[in-house]
Amino acid sequence: MGTRKPSRLPRLLTLSAAIILLSAGLAWILTTQAAAKPPSSATSSESKAKIRKVAMSTDSADIEIRPFRINVPEADLVDLRRRIAATRWPDKETVNDQSQGVQLAKIQDLAKYWGAGYDWRKCEGKLNALPQFTTNIDGLDIHFIHVRSRHPGAMPLIITHGWPGSILEIVKAIGPLTDPTAHGGRAEDAFNVVIPSMPGYGFSERPQDTGWGPDHIGRAWHELMGRLGYTRYVAQGGDWGSVISDAMGRQAPPGLLGIHVNMPAAVPGYLMKGILAGDAAPAGLSAKEKAAYEQMSVFFAKNGAYGSLMATRPQTLGYGLADSPVGLAAFHYDKFNQWTFSGGDAEKSLTKDEMLDDISVYWLTNTAVSSARLYWENNNNNFSAETQKTNEIKVPVGVTIFPGEIYRAPKSWVEKAYPTLTYFNEVDKGGHFAAWEEPELFAKELRAAFKPLR
Repeated sequence: MGTRKPSRLPRLLTLSAAIILLSAGLAWILTTQAAAKPPSSATSSESKAKIRKVAMSTDSADIEIRPFRINVPEADLVDLRRRIAATRWPDKETVNDQSQGVQLAKIQDLAKYWGAGYDWRKCEGKLNALPQFTTNIDGLDIHFIHVRSRHPGAMPLIITHGWPGSILEIVKAIGPLTDPTAHGGRAEDAFNVVIPSMPGYGFSERPQDTGWGPDHIGRAWHELMGRLGYTRYVAQGGDWGSVISDAMGRQAPPGLLGIHVNMPAAVPGYLMKGILAGDAAPAGLSAKEKAAYEQMSVFFAKNGAYGSLMATRPQTLGYGLADSPVGLAAFHYDKFNQWTFSGGDAEKSLTKDEMLDDISVYWLTNTAVSSARLYWENNNNNFSAETQKTNEIKVPVGVTIFPGEIYRAPKSWVEKAYPTLTYFNEVDKGGHFAAWEEPELFAKELRAAFKPLR
């Protein structure tokens, strides 16, 4: 019997299967590309950042990093100026100081410039000159600036702004942080800087559900750093940025080397009870402790109503802030006066343009209400070590005290509040908006605080 010729059928089946698999794979790629969101107002010269797949904390599959540019419609600016001109002003305050709030003459002067002399396009151009991106995390598009240093081995750093600030608080510090050799530092001091807009703030998407408190934001920031390819990094913040950095310190995700804050939650729990009750400082406090106690007492008795409003009725407050640009400006300007190292006159620390840039971001993005809801989400005492559970922080902590801060936390309180404290310093200038008011000094402090972690 002769040998049988091998059948070609198995080969044909194998080839057919390969073609089917290849076609399916190509279809999946085309479908995925078609479903991806296009860059937001991106210029043709901008290329999409490399996509890096990482473990997600939700079912969302949109992990693309998309270039972003700001382009506010001219009609929105015309409407803003129209609303400013149509402001119905209240009568003048009945005192000669700021004890009733922002003085009429001061806010009228600021509004006059906002409506007739201020140029939003300069701010827009300044931001668009920086590498901006968005990415979707847990269902929200998160906007951020990402500037890499030209120096090799730069330490990745994520900085979180606060309220009534924005990413603009941090922009002046980008140069000193990323290019230290041009600002009195060394090449080995360099950082790669990531500055996200918090959810509901600025150019990040506004949450449509509850749950975006500091813990959630902290987890989102870790996700963001992973998507950017950073496996080891540090975090910094002031105001809400301090609260979120503390939350990250408690979470201690893999790769977070340490945190630095300039508004520490250091007030002992037993003292906070007396502060809120309006009690006099107890005996036995040092001079610095007594001064901090009294600063906190004044804050809660006379200057803290803004927080109570946002923590309990952000929606009610928002109808006025979303409709009146002057109402929004006064709400923010009040805090600029109180919280800068200026003796109550913010223009000694920040220019009109700088303040109006920040206020305009809130107005043009209509985020007065969504930003206020963060207070509702986290209706806690952000100065209390007990409430903020600082004793649960597991990573090294650095703290810098600026003299114009809401309260100047003494080292004795900070050491007890933060068991993992590795750096503490008190400086002689700057206030609550440290990076905005004193960018060079701010950068110097971060270099010193994070140096042992490099």
